[in-house]
Amino acid sequence: MSESVEVWIDPLARGGVESMAIDEWLLETSRTTRIRCYRWEPGWGSFGYFVADREAAALLGTKRRIRRWTGGGVVDHDHGWCYTLVAPAGSGLAHAGAGESFRRIHGALAAALEGAGFRIETAPPCQPVRGGDCFQQPVCHDLVDHAGSKVAGAGQRRTRIGLLHQGAVRVATAELGAELAASLSSSSRLVTIAPDAGRVAAIAARRYGRNGWNEGRRAAKSF
Repeated sequence: MSESVEVWIDPLARGGVESMAIDEWLLETSRTTRIRCYRWEPGWGSFGYFVADREAAALLGTKRRIRRWTGGGVVDHDHGWCYTLVAPAGSGLAHAGAGESFRRIHGALAAALEGAGFRIETAPPCQPVRGGDCFQQPVCHDLVDHAGSKVAGAGQRRTRIGLLHQGAVRVATAELGAELAASLSSSSRLVTIAPDAGRVAAIAARRYGRNGWNEGRRAAKSF
């Protein structure tokens, strides 16, 4: 990948509604590929767009939960590390198909993890699944350790303005975001971003904070 990649280490632990709205705001506004590395407030979980809320509730128990705009299974965010990558339309990652973009991003993530001393492999091809505990079900392009246990997974959504890729990693180092960007591009740098609070609140009100967003996909609308 030759395009520049910017890395934002979000300094705040955030709740699910705000965090998902910030990711969508980044997709709306970014003119270059950006990676957001972030933490969740304690007691949160998330679940993929195609997962039923009742299934997520059964797996997450009393934790607060939020439906992601991307795919994938159910993730307990009291464990591990999360990142979001947004790539504007016309960029290599946005232009690539789903399989190729996953291959590139997870290949770079594997290189970053291996550089930190972890033994990482790519999960073998298998039938896609919807739902369930994300880290109990490695699928094609996921990363696993030498014993076959899932280490990293992600979900994607494409719109007319670009690619949204949301990933979760069970193991991490403090520098993993910068190392991921460096593995993706020879031109990467750390940046500080101040989200537009008004726009983030508007996105939250339109989508993630709406009554019924968690309960059904009918709450989702395209740009």
